[in-house]
Amino acid sequence: MSLKHFEVTYAAKGKQAKVVLQATNRAETIKIFKARNPDSSIVKIMETSVPMGETLEKFKNTLTDALFKKSVKTEFLIASFRQLAVMANAGIPIHDSVKEVGKAAADERLRSIFAKVDDDLNSGLSLTASTSAFKEELGDVSIAMIELGENTGNMADSLKKLADILEEVNENKKKFKKAIRYPLTIVTAMALAFVILMTQVVPKFRDIFKQLGAEDKLPLPTRMLLNTESALTNYGLYILAVGIVGFIFITRTYRQNPIFHAQCDRFMLKTYLIGKIIFFSNLNRFTLVLSELIRAGIPVIEALDTSLLTVTNATLQEKLSLVKISVQRGVSLTDSFRETGLFENMLIQMIQAGEQSGTLDMMLSKVTDYYRDRFNAIIDNLSSYIEPILLAFLACMVLLLALGIFMPMWEMSSAVKGG
Repeated sequence: MSLKHFEVTYAAKGKQAKVVLQATNRAETIKIFKARNPDSSIVKIMETSVPMGETLEKFKNTLTDALFKKSVKTEFLIASFRQLAVMANAGIPIHDSVKEVGKAAADERLRSIFAKVDDDLNSGLSLTASTSAFKEELGDVSIAMIELGENTGNMADSLKKLADILEEVNENKKKFKKAIRYPLTIVTAMALAFVILMTQVVPKFRDIFKQLGAEDKLPLPTRMLLNTESALTNYGLYILAVGIVGFIFITRTYRQNPIFHAQCDRFMLKTYLIGKIIFFSNLNRFTLVLSELIRAGIPVIEALDTSLLTVTNATLQEKLSLVKISVQRGVSLTDSFRETGLFENMLIQMIQAGEQSGTLDMMLSKVTDYYRDRFNAIIDNLSSYIEPILLAFLACMVLLLALGIFMPMWEMSSAVKGG
């Protein structure tokens, strides 16, 4: 639900004036204006472009956020949504709930978000429209579930389910970080050891080979070592700078270029181990939200729309978006899922049984459990999957060092004995 700019010409105390307001439509613009200016009468309303001052302010805020952005911790966000759910369930108006939860929030960024949402609610905006401005911090799923609560009239239940979804996603992130910590430590230690060997040990052997006049007769592994040492010693900082700049460039291009984004996501899905982690985590979130929405009585088309917001991989999102198109054409949900080629036959049979028996939400929950178990199985055994790769890399590094340093020694020793 995007906000538009409306220029309102109004009369107050015998004089005409103009003001630009943000709203989703003309009716909401009138409502906001009346709330702010009860004694003024509207003369004319017309949609307008974004004011230059606002554009400059937005650019300045974007630049500031890029340099000094403070993200919202998921734990604080979950706690705030749970508080909102409890207060909404108790019958407290959403405006008062947002105000109180904002004051009690432990996260500084979250406090400022709730303060702005409170101001927007005072201006007459809906909670969905107020929170949409903070989609990056709150997430697409949060906005979708808030909109669901407003549409169904059951905000307490929607916020509670939202907190549950965010908590599960956060737990999966924690598991992944914990599982990857050991391999990252090993890789970092190996990289440091390699750099130290290249910059401190190899140069001493270069001097020995130079004194013996054997530089022109060195074997390939030794030349590779010496060239690597020379590059790190003479251009190490430049290589590091190019690496950092390259990483930033790739990251920005990934975010801003849809074609590059799609190509990277397709490649990631085919990558060993990473592809499975992405696949199972995305489908786990998708089926989790879909089952909750269908259980809440949301039509399948709308439920699919909202569930797609949880899919972060472009390739999976493209395939799952075809499900909605097929259902709109009258194809059953079971056949639509089957056409994507993403779901195993066993899961298709479960979905079919749920669709035929009217227990689709229950069967989708079981599918969610299946993907959660597969994801957890990979995360729990991540170290055992990565260890062979680390050992192979370590073996190659040791072999290169051994051959590079000792092969010339053996050759010189044989030459001396032969002489």
